[in-house]
Amino acid sequence: MKTTRKNNLMIAGAIILTMFSASCSKNSSSNPYPQPTSAVTGVQLTANTKFGNILTDNNGSSLYFFTNDAAGSSTCVGGCAVAWLPFYKANPAIGTGLNAADFAETARADGSKQTTYKGWPLYYFSGDNKAGDTNGDAVGNLWAIAKPDYTVMVANAQLVGLDGVQYNDQGLPGASVSQYITDANGHTLYLHSPDPHATNIFTRPDYSNNNVWPIDTVNNTANCPSILDKTQFTTITVVGRKQLVYKGHPLYYFGQDAAQRGNTKGVSAPTPGAAIFKVSNGGTVVI
Repeated sequence: MKTTRKNNLMIAGAIILTMFSASCSKNSSSNPYPQPTSAVTGVQLTANTKFGNILTDNNGSSLYFFTNDAAGSSTCVGGCAVAWLPFYKANPAIGTGLNAADFAETARADGSKQTTYKGWPLYYFSGDNKAGDTNGDAVGNLWAIAKPDYTVMVANAQLVGLDGVQYNDQGLPGASVSQYITDANGHTLYLHSPDPHATNIFTRPDYSNNNVWPIDTVNNTANCPSILDKTQFTTITVVGRKQLVYKGHPLYYFGQDAAQRGNTKGVSAPTPGAAIFKVSNGGTVVI
């Protein structure tokens, strides 16, 4: 079974998105990012005509998430960090409408620090020339404008099963980066292959097995990065709770991921490759 850059597989319950070969180092610009005219003191919400409320610094310069940072540490180094400048402010002032508890910091490989939001390191883009620019969104299908109201995100990383084995996007042992869907905090989301269209047949009426594959409960339909098609997300009601659905597949967490961002242990459960999702076009799903 072959895959291409335009195709993807749903492996062992994990939703694997289209893979991209573009690297962040190719996104460099001959013009360095224009530095703010005053000292950056914090993060605020700024209204944007295309994206709604987005995260910016106090000068209105846009901030971004990198899907490669699935585990919460920055993977944008070297030339990448020239094109995508890490954002950092110790004890940043937090603007109205934002929760200070969502902000933290992470150590970079060179020992410097970077501010994070919901676990995602924040960046500027060198291709933004003025406040209000959002030119970095969806670059390489790896970058997303930072927003506070995403209910799903995209991660780009090596899959590692509960058995400790690395898996590729075909559910076979091997080193290979795959793209997959997470919640806003980077927790991996999965499908249950036996579920009929938009129907959860796994969860018991008393939720007694919900700790095994907890449902992804949401208040409304998904708000997602532009990398994804929002119209592909819906919800169903499961015993009084709303569960998020993607392309007709109810979404779950894996209990043994232990709500740890970057964990993808469900790709080998119950057995490696046993739950490869098959559809009519040769086992691939086109985003």
